[in-house]
Amino acid sequence: MAVYNLTINGKKQQVDVDPDTPMLWVLRDHINLVGTKYGCGIGQCGACTVHLDGNAVRSCSLTVDKVKDQKITTIEGLSANGDHPLQEAWIAHDVPQCGYCQAGQVMNAASLLSNNSNPSDEEIAGAMNGNICRCGTYTRIKAAIKTAATKMG
Repeated sequence: MAVYNLTINGKKQQVDVDPDTPMLWVLRDHINLVGTKYGCGIGQCGACTVHLDGNAVRSCSLTVDKVKDQKITTIEGLSANGDHPLQEAWIAHDVPQCGYCQAGQVMNAASLLSNNSNPSDEEIAGAMNGNICRCGTYTRIKAAIKTAATKMG
């Protein structure tokens, strides 16, 4: 066990965990931030996507010892009131069906838009590739990203 001082959603958090504990379980089991979901456990589905210094990463395959002093943002930290342009666009386009993958989808899209304020359809497809939606809402996800990009731009 080791003590880690982490910055999660702008707040200092201290956890005492094994160094090889995935951040997904630190977030869910130790910090009680359960918006980040477990999907596959091997970084392939994207349900566990969070930001590490603004970049989308899979928290199921990122161990706590690799975080160091980098800042972590979860879906709970994307906006204080759920009013991030992506979250509003997700609602406007009625994206979620089961909703399970949506936190990871939104976090990946937010990382895309922070690096590219006006992505093409191809750039959206490339950036979102690997975030799996079992309900198949990919068309609405793309539309929501385009709406949010317009609002943010």
